[in-house]
Amino acid sequence: MSGFWGRRKRDREELEAQDADLARRARTAIVEADERIRLTTDELVFAEAELGPDATKDLRDALDAVRRHLGEAFHLNQLNHDEIPDTPEELRTRNARIVQLCDWAEELLDDRTEALAERIARVRRAPEIIAGVRRDAAALRQQLAPARETLGRLTARYSADALRRIEANPAEAEQLLGFAEHSAGVSERRREAGQREQANLALEASTEAVRRAGTLLEAVETFEVEALRAESILAAVVEDSRGDLVAARDAPQVPAVHQAVRELEAALAALPAAGVNTDPFSQLTRLREANSGLDAAIAAAREREAHPVPDFTHVRNAIDDADRQLAVARDVIAGHRGWIGADARTRLAEAERLRLDLDRYLGASAATITAIPEDQREQALAVARRSAFLASEGLQLAQRDIEAYRPQGWGEPGYGAWGGQPQGWGGRRGGGAGDLMGGIMGGLVIGSILDGIFD
Repeated sequence: MSGFWGRRKRDREELEAQDADLARRARTAIVEADERIRLTTDELVFAEAELGPDATKDLRDALDAVRRHLGEAFHLNQLNHDEIPDTPEELRTRNARIVQLCDWAEELLDDRTEALAERIARVRRAPEIIAGVRRDAAALRQQLAPARETLGRLTARYSADALRRIEANPAEAEQLLGFAEHSAGVSERRREAGQREQANLALEASTEAVRRAGTLLEAVETFEVEALRAESILAAVVEDSRGDLVAARDAPQVPAVHQAVRELEAALAALPAAGVNTDPFSQLTRLREANSGLDAAIAAAREREAHPVPDFTHVRNAIDDADRQLAVARDVIAGHRGWIGADARTRLAEAERLRLDLDRYLGASAATITAIPEDQREQALAVARRSAFLASEGLQLAQRDIEAYRPQGWGEPGYGAWGGQPQGWGGRRGGGAGDLMGGIMGGLVIGSILDGIFD
């Protein structure tokens, strides 16, 4: 007994220590949350002055929500210290709720202030950013003339279609640089006038314009390198394609291969002669597609050669066999409903499901369909055979169930011999379909005799 009471005392002391720690955490959390609200309120005032009210709406809404929920925390803390005695469970529940509310408040305010921190830092660096915009714009202006020279050099080598993606880049970049410089000036003037929100919008527009101008000018320079790489790859693909055309002579000569060969030959013939302005990108794309098409056609032809398409007659016979197996299984199970177990019924249901799936796959009733596309025959044959197998298996299981339900000796010589008949109603038991038919015939004879007795 002393051990039992000792354990209870230790458990009580541990719980009291946990409650005391929770109460301390609740007091600390509510103080820290209240102080955080005050600090964030000051930050909101500064952020609104720098960014404007629209940009700080999320933080303002978060502060309102935190104040409402922290009011609940203060109320719970007041209940903990009023004159009404509280149970340990009540104190524990309130303190846990206080900690939860304060933690939520801290997390929400952290999330909202972090979202504004980068923008506020950017605003504080506005003069530095504006100076950087002007410096970058001046540097990019120095690249306009070289970009135009590069474009002229490319025009002598590549077609207008190939250059369409970059031909307007220098002019567009020049316009963007002018816009960036103008926006930087607008940002300065709006900031001096105290219109911080408009100043920030203009600053963001100027930095984005400079970035886009740099991207456009860089694209002109990288185009030449990309075009040279495309020409190099094109030469390799041409050589590979010619080898594929030679190899195609040994491939199965089917219509798909012939069509792919013609398309690849047309793509090779469309390549311009030396000295003509070209579009290596579109030529490479077309040649790659034709080359891949020939590879796919040859692979499919060889696969079909290794696995010939089933003849329609074979598929038709498999479907008919499945329908016959299903019909027999349905009749047997329907005629002995009380005797058939779950296994036989499951096989029949699955066989019927596959048979319906076959109709949906072919898009028509498989029993009356007169033609099946070659690419569907193999799947149709497999589904039909599977359906027939399951139906046959269901029939065998049904026969097993019927045999199990028959009385012992049913069908044996002398069993149930009315009027001294030497054999039972089902004849000699031989198993399989003979037993099944014997059971059916025996049932019919007994039924007719009983009908005659009670008429």
